[in-house]
Amino acid sequence: MLLAKHLFSLYAWFWCLRRPRVETTPAILDLFYIDFLRLDRRDVEVLKLDEHELVTRCRNRCPILELSLRLGVDTKLACKVVSEPVCRYVLRKLNPSLVFERNYNHIRPYAESCEERIYFRS
Repeated sequence: MLLAKHLFSLYAWFWCLRRPRVETTPAILDLFYIDFLRLDRRDVEVLKLDEHELVTRCRNRCPILELSLRLGVDTKLACKVVSEPVCRYVLRKLNPSLVFERNYNHIRPYAESCEERIYFRS
């Protein structure tokens, strides 16, 4: 898991080198989910999208989920340790006022998708 975290962090660092600042939630959807995480739009269900907040549920093929299942590690722990810090880093680089939250009551394999909320801190 530690190697996965370091690789994901390195990828995030390189990806952030030439990214514009985002000011809108549609831009977050495009840059973070589609460009950075490389998700197919069909795998990203948008539950809420307004000028302040984006709430999504993702059903993509997830390497952290697959690794967690193979190693017998709970995804609630693996995502908190491996994915969440990197996601927060990337979003802070896109706009320092962005806040990232993952709903650990709605995460795979316990649910059919992983729910996340990104919003602008007021």
